[in-house]
Amino acid sequence: MSWSVEGVRIVSMQECHLDALAALERLCFSIPWSREGLAAELSEPTACFEVAEYMGQTIGYAGMHVIVDEAYVTNVAVDPNYRRHGAGRLLLQSLERLATQRGAVTLSLEVRVTNQEAIRLYHACGFQEIGIRKGLYEQPKEDGLIMTKVLI
Repeated sequence: MSWSVEGVRIVSMQECHLDALAALERLCFSIPWSREGLAAELSEPTACFEVAEYMGQTIGYAGMHVIVDEAYVTNVAVDPNYRRHGAGRLLLQSLERLATQRGAVTLSLEVRVTNQEAIRLYHACGFQEIGIRKGLYEQPKEDGLIMTKVLI
């Protein structure tokens, strides 16, 4: 598949995205969020969820919660057919901008220790490894690498 990140639009998650995002969750994760779980984020005041669209198709999304001066990334997912072309980076940049606007000074996340593709993306976006959460993930059981980025 040939495509360009220049055609990607980043928009705020809305009700119309929920079916596509639930399908993307099932495609990307062993324990996916449900449509209902995603819908609940629409009314959560601490939540910021952004969606990547390409030629009218939802190709990815990322979400976080901002509480006081800390932002925590809960989800980052990009359709495997659209990875490695910059959509994930655009989503993370959008979250960073929104976190800063909401007064956050740090942006943190966890990632499976074996997910080298995601770890490379997070490093490229300025995240640093700060620790391990033993047994964080299920199906399969795996440790989570804690990564953070200082925003100020």
